[in-house]
Amino acid sequence: MAEGERFHLAQVNIGLPRASLGSAEMAEFVELLEPINALADTSPGFVWRLQTEDGNATAVRAFDDDRLIVNMSVWVTLESLGEFVYRSAHSGVMRRRREWFRKMPDLFTALWWIPAGTLPAVSDAEERLADLRRNGPSPRAFTFREPFPPPGSNDAARRAPDDRWLCPS
Repeated sequence: MAEGERFHLAQVNIGLPRASLGSAEMAEFVELLEPINALADTSPGFVWRLQTEDGNATAVRAFDDDRLIVNMSVWVTLESLGEFVYRSAHSGVMRRRREWFRKMPDLFTALWWIPAGTLPAVSDAEERLADLRRNGPSPRAFTFREPFPPPGSNDAARRAPDDRWLCPS
C-alpha cells in the first residue's frame, strides 16, 4: 500500500435547521438531499457516508441535541473531499446554507485522518469536534483552512491551505 493510501480523511459537520425537515421552509433542502448524496456517492475519492439502514442521512442523532443534523463521510484524500464540497453541485447548497440552517455559535466542521479500511463512529466525531473547539487545529482534528497531512506522511510540515476550497462565510 502506498504511503498516501494508509489513511483516509474523515469529516463531520453539524447543522441546526431553521425548522423541522417536514416543514415548507425546509422542503427545498430536503429535495436536494437525495441528488447531492448520490453525487457524493459517485464522486472520485468517496469512501463512505453516515446513514441509517434505509439510507436516511438525516435520521442519525448525536451531540446531545436531537435538533442537529449530522453529516459524516470518509474520503481518500483532503483534495477529493475539497473537490466535492467546493467544486461540485454541492457548492450551490453550501452557498444557500443560511436559508435552511441557523448560524452556529462555534465550529461545526472537523476533519481527521483514520486508518484506511476503518470507519468513524459518531462518538469519534463528537470527540474530534470537541477537541477542535477546545484546542484549535491539530493533527487530531483540523479544518480545510488549517489542514494537517496524514500520520507518517513524507510531508512533515503542516500543509498550507488551498484557497480554492475556502468558501465565503
